[in-house]
Amino acid sequence: MECISVFDMLKIGVGPSSSHTLGPWRAAERFLQELQEKHPINSVKTIHTELYGSLSLTGKGHATDLAVMLGLSGEDPVTMQVQNIGIIIDTIKKNNQLLLLGKYAITYNTTEHIVFLKTSLPFHANGIKFSATLDNGTIYEDTFYSIGGGFVVKEERVHAKENIQVFKTFPHPINSGVALLEHCNEGNKSISDIVLENELSLRTPEQVDTDLKAVWDTMLECMHIGCHTQGTLPGGLNVRRRAFDMHEKLKGDLSYNSPEEWLQTIRKTEVKFRQILKWVSCFALSVNEVNASLGRVVTAPTNGSAGVIPAVLMYYMVIENHNANFSHIKKFLLVAGEIGSLFKKGATISAAMGGCQAEIGVSSAMAAGALTELLGGTPEQVLMAAEIAMEHHLGLTCDPIGGLVQVPCIERNSMGAIKAINAAELALDTDPANVKVPIDKVINTMWETAKDMNSKYKETSTGGLAVGVFLSDC
Repeated sequence: MECISVFDMLKIGVGPSSSHTLGPWRAAERFLQELQEKHPINSVKTIHTELYGSLSLTGKGHATDLAVMLGLSGEDPVTMQVQNIGIIIDTIKKNNQLLLLGKYAITYNTTEHIVFLKTSLPFHANGIKFSATLDNGTIYEDTFYSIGGGFVVKEERVHAKENIQVFKTFPHPINSGVALLEHCNEGNKSISDIVLENELSLRTPEQVDTDLKAVWDTMLECMHIGCHTQGTLPGGLNVRRRAFDMHEKLKGDLSYNSPEEWLQTIRKTEVKFRQILKWVSCFALSVNEVNASLGRVVTAPTNGSAGVIPAVLMYYMVIENHNANFSHIKKFLLVAGEIGSLFKKGATISAAMGGCQAEIGVSSAMAAGALTELLGGTPEQVLMAAEIAMEHHLGLTCDPIGGLVQVPCIERNSMGAIKAINAAELALDTDPANVKVPIDKVINTMWETAKDMNSKYKETSTGGLAVGVFLSDC
């Protein structure tokens, strides 16, 4: 069992992919940290990186090679100025030199020192191996696995004792939906109450609020940027940004000067049903267009599904409760994070392992459950909503055209958001005693479906739309 915090599920990072961009970025950072514990960093002559399986097959489209270089350069995906990414990469390519941690120059040729291998390592489809050559000829190497949502592990982690020790710090150890409901019923508490008590065993109340506020601020800023940026997405597919045009039609003559003013202004507008659908779609599209442009987003639980949760939370704030404040945002994110952790523990949030059901399906379930609590649902109805949302994403494949997180990925976020809202309403109108499929059953079914799914439909761009639509058609 694992101790998975809400902040493990909702990470601030850079797009376009949590498993193929953020994960390799973090893996590069960890490699340097461990290297420095055994050898002087200034003794490194060069570093080779080998990308395996899905990281190789869609690595270029997911900017995996760029993420590796940025991680080795000491850049932080949470704080770096994303507009500098192109400058850093161009400098490395031009000079055939990389500054380790921004200080130590090593020989580095991007075509020689990053190798894309189509073979997969046994432990996971997203394997990445680093080999550092030192001045004395010694080679220090290590292998990591990006398992989805920005999580990076080594193979031996499965047997690590420290995971059990950390897990014990939670006053409410939860590994299933049944266990979660037991804790809620024992104390007559909501799911957000239980999750908050767990988080407070790791952080102070001030830290929890500050970190959740940072997550929401990043989501809001991301939506604002996406709705106010026009043009074409990078990567060669020439996908036109749609959030800008949709937003222009929806907002009319609204005026504002900041993301927060933008939110408050939208809340004052009268919105009809058809406009609701458009607004929710616009919010979701905006996030994933920013993500596709190497912008800063929040994994929720992944970058490819980053638009669902902020879109549904905006729906609540704009449509359902104009007086919603940070306390509502806090509850929403706490519940969403906990539901995501159930799927991570019981199945996967990696498209390379489970297809898009592991990304959009999980994000839709997270959003559906979180919305249900805010709308007054019981813990049983919260988990019912999450189950309904996932039930109708089972078997969803991951088949990105050109290996880019654009088609069909961006649209799927708007579909996942709409399904989440519908799932919440269905759950609120249903007696939990009539539930036929508990959430633990759908999580297990999702994992069995993932194992049965043909590998070409798991983020490899070797099946589905990725081969059914030629790049020349785009």
